Amino acid sequence: MQSQQERRAAPAEAARPPLLARLNARGLRLLIVADAVALFTLMAGLTWIRIVFFEGVASLQPQNYAISFAAFTAIFVATYYFGGLYERELRLGHRPTLPQVASLTFGAWLIVSLAEFLTEKNPVPRITLPALLLSSIVAVASNRLIARRLRLRNEGPPRVLLVGAPDDVNLAQSHLKGDQSRAVVAGYAGDEHALLASVDAANADVVLLLSSRMLDEVYPEPLETLERRGVGVLQRVSARDTLLGLEGVREIAGMPFVALRTHALPLSRARFKRAVELACLLLAAPVALPLMALVALYVRVVAGGPVMFSQERVGRDGRPFRIVKFRTMYPDAEEGLGAVLAKHGDARVVPRCQWLRDMRLDELPQLYNVLRGEMSIVGPRPERPELTAQFTQLIPGYQRRHEIPPGITGLAQIHGRYHTDPEYKLGHDLQYLVNWSPVLDLQILTRTLWVVFTRRL
Repeated sequence: MQSQQERRAAPAEAARPPLLARLNARGLRLLIVADAVALFTLMAGLTWIRIVFFEGVASLQPQNYAISFAAFTAIFVATYYFGGLYERELRLGHRPTLPQVASLTFGAWLIVSLAEFLTEKNPVPRITLPALLLSSIVAVASNRLIARRLRLRNEGPPRVLLVGAPDDVNLAQSHLKGDQSRAVVAGYAGDEHALLASVDAANADVVLLLSSRMLDEVYPEPLETLERRGVGVLQRVSARDTLLGLEGVREIAGMPFVALRTHALPLSRARFKRAVELACLLLAAPVALPLMALVALYVRVVAGGPVMFSQERVGRDGRPFRIVKFRTMYPDAEEGLGAVLAKHGDARVVPRCQWLRDMRLDELPQLYNVLRGEMSIVGPRPERPELTAQFTQLIPGYQRRHEIPPGITGLAQIHGRYHTDPEYKLGHDLQYLVNWSPVLDLQILTRTLWVVFTRRL
């Protein structure tokens, strides 16, 4: 068996996730199975009690219920998945489980209850629905408690690497010494420049950054490498940050931290967002396609030449793609100018096409980019590579807006105008990254319609 010293000395492979990361992924899959079994068993058990005690054993026909129970179980598990309940959990500073489990279970329970009242077969007796809600919360929360206990027993206490000045390290160590998490301080690093080597030497699975100045040094490359290794990274925040309502603050041994990730939107929520947007495309197609045909005809008549216009933009993770728009500028509009930001009253725009830009109708072909997965309906607006390189040099954190697919509309677009400074737009984009929810997307779409119909510039 490999000694502990040898394991500490062996650097984690960047090419594939280490054993810890693979076990974490396997554990999450087992947790999904455990939840599904518990929920199916609860439905079957509650139905059995209801029928046997009130109607008699002779009326019990399991084959009539199995398919319904499986469908309702899938609704619960899908809700948990898209709600982020199966995302990899940090070994230190994880959020309280019960509130998240309760809210997601209530949402799934409402869907199941609605299905019960809209169908005549009533696969789950209605009288058992309140009991199903409460017992599901207890069962799913218990599964997570058991999983944490098993992980602690199999992997031992979290091994923490403290990164910061000596005074900060001493303070953090004193806080962790009596903490109920039983975290072990496995090593120290005076700065972030040798972070990966320090993690390898300490065999750490959690890194605590004790100074905000370190953020620019660990994002995105070292952070991405640590994510692949299954190592969690948390940044300590100041009292001022918490008073300003910073999202996602986690308490560790009495100290406030936020988890750092290379992508602010977890994979499960990104998939949910993608599924909802594809459904919206399908619903909007009967209106959008005829409208696009009319706009194309108008552009052809008043502007002549090509109707469509494509241009290279920077998408998710900095990957280039070609955005598609209706052409509203003269064909040689950028000759001798290079890449410049558009503005209202731009001389490059065909006068009789200005209203198309004001009402954002020239953006409609980007629904094709959404269909291809290059863009979202809602997200940060994509910029040209030349402008992106310029803004990345001038504005700290600008590259973070590429963590999600760019959008046709976004928070910056409903709050800003053509002349709004890029740095202010970035602030809105980062707020969107941190606070994303389906409700926020709906609010942005509603506000976008208001901007379009009022033609606010």
